[in-house]
Amino acid sequence: MRAWLILFMAALILAACGGAEPTPIVVPTPRPTATTTGAKARVIVAMGDSLTEGLGVAMDQAYPAQLERQLQADGYNFSVINAGFSGETSSGARQRFEFVLKLKPEIVILGTGGNDSLRGIDPALTQENITQLVRAFKAKHVVVVLAGMQTVQNMGTDYTQKFQAIYPAVAKAENVILIPFFLEGVPDDPKLMQDDFIHPKPEGYTIVVKNMYPYVLQAIKALPSQ
Repeated sequence: MRAWLILFMAALILAACGGAEPTPIVVPTPRPTATTTGAKARVIVAMGDSLTEGLGVAMDQAYPAQLERQLQADGYNFSVINAGFSGETSSGARQRFEFVLKLKPEIVILGTGGNDSLRGIDPALTQENITQLVRAFKAKHVVVVLAGMQTVQNMGTDYTQKFQAIYPAVAKAENVILIPFFLEGVPDDPKLMQDDFIHPKPEGYTIVVKNMYPYVLQAIKALPSQ
């Protein structure tokens, strides 16, 4: 087993000891920006847990802000709203569906379920929650980009296999875009991770954005033109 997994698991155990899942709160969210032409930006919402929120880094260094800057630099008039909520499980994400919908997204990048694995939640429940979220967004004509999560081997082979099968299974069944692994290439390099070995540094989020960018562009191409 790679060394980072051992440290990662120790940090996860500490993180999971915080007790019950916090009640979601409504926090101020950035408004869609506008280009120099005055055209209103279209909206992408990044929905997830602390990995989306950017726990431990400045808001402008979390992946939603970095993604927005990259899109705008490349001429795509999109605002990326950070709707990450630390500690949230997939069940909590389902409770926030209506709140996220009020942000009027055309695309949702859905990265939830990581905290489910920390708590040993039945992968079948996680899969059901993610499936229902995807279906709910699709019913509102929102294009979904599903961010795949992984767990650590310490959870046991059976649990690990069932958990990691969730994301490709949902993506295939619901015909949505899949980012195979949200943190691809990041946990392997300690220089890219914060001291908790759970959350990326700003440089780590830069790699997250680089990896997900082709999938985001695929989602943009799937949108009706304005």
